Amino acid sequence: MLNIFFPILLLLLPTSRTPRGHNGMIMMITTFISFFYLYQPLLSSSIISYLLFFDPLSSSLISLVLWISSLMLLASPSSSKFNLCVSSLCFALILSFAVSNFINFYITFESTLIPTLLLIICWGTQPERTQASFYLIMYTITASLPLLLSLTLTLSMSGHLSMHLLYLSPPHIFPPPMNLLWWSMTFLAFLVKMPLYFLHLWLPKAHVEAPLAGSMILAGVLLKLGGYGILRLSPLSPSLMSTMSPFWNSISLWGGVITSFICLRQSDIKSLIAYSSIGHMSLVIMGSSLMSSWGWQGALTMMIAHGLCSSCLFLLANSIYEITHTRSIFLTKGILHLTPSISLWWFFLSIMNMAAPPSINLFAEINLLLSALWASLTYMLPLMIISFMTAAYSLHLYSSINHGPPPQIYNPFINPPLKTHSLCLFHFSPIIILILKPEIISSWI
Repeated sequence: MLNIFFPILLLLLPTSRTPRGHNGMIMMITTFISFFYLYQPLLSSSIISYLLFFDPLSSSLISLVLWISSLMLLASPSSSKFNLCVSSLCFALILSFAVSNFINFYITFESTLIPTLLLIICWGTQPERTQASFYLIMYTITASLPLLLSLTLTLSMSGHLSMHLLYLSPPHIFPPPMNLLWWSMTFLAFLVKMPLYFLHLWLPKAHVEAPLAGSMILAGVLLKLGGYGILRLSPLSPSLMSTMSPFWNSISLWGGVITSFICLRQSDIKSLIAYSSIGHMSLVIMGSSLMSSWGWQGALTMMIAHGLCSSCLFLLANSIYEITHTRSIFLTKGILHLTPSISLWWFFLSIMNMAAPPSINLFAEINLLLSALWASLTYMLPLMIISFMTAAYSLHLYSSINHGPPPQIYNPFINPPLKTHSLCLFHFSPIIILILKPEIISSWI
């Protein structure tokens, strides 16, 4: 099913007016995806499976990396340095989702920080990009050092950090109650990357100051590293995860409620989309920590759905900025009169963001709600508020920028390029088509 999109991407490259220099890289990426899916049974049965971890969880997220990277190249101007930066980031992300050793995962997990910083500093246009980079470095490095210490202790106790072997014989490093502190230290880096509320201040700054490519890869893939790390490490100690789950879930869910209210008062379009990611990722934290098959399946599906949806929303925000030269919701009006086609894409992606049928967003939220109902009825109140407020700020975003009379300063004859519609189609199609066979990305346990 997933291989359907890659030949379409190759066929529509000439019509999308791809920048010179990107065609060869995108063809190489799509060829790699096709090879990966055609020969996945061979990879799973060979000696490579002992070095790499090619299960449906890894393959789904690797496909998301390559898909978003291809669309990011299509949406951005061409330059050799930019291509090198994107290729390095794509390679580090693929290794992060494929390695079968936790120390290798830590190295690749942290190596994604360097290309991301270069994207923000070198290709960002706002003067505050240096401060955003500083926030990103401080939050990520500070939270990742306890993870390195925890992995070092695990290596000294067990003698290895292989995922295959640790799942068979989980380590017991500290007795109670020190084991709870050790478990919290281990997951702190992933909770910052998600991000968990109270640890999220770097995300709006990084999104607002990053260029289009940086925002697409941040929202589409980089936030999923935290969810992937939680899903990989949680089977090592189900009892500790069950003990810490109510504490993390209370912070994440009520933090999602607070950020949903924050979205209603945002004046910057990119900042609103960035804060909405915190609410969606709070559901992923809940599903990943509940230690249930429905929760894990819903968490992975939500990561795929949010990666496609939020990446396209940032693309549409950039297209609006090119028309109006402002990101202010109060100054952006009447897009429906100027470019009805862009307004149509805004409508589609807004209702997908609020999990309207038929989309994998709805499938993910149903799984997550069922897993929360199985765990505790107390989760229902914040989940109901998050669902309602997601619909509220999504409709607020759509109606604010599309309705009303357009200001006289806008060019009434501007037409969005065909490339924009192609990119929106490539984001939107998997969200709809994957609901026909959701077990491709959900049945990985």
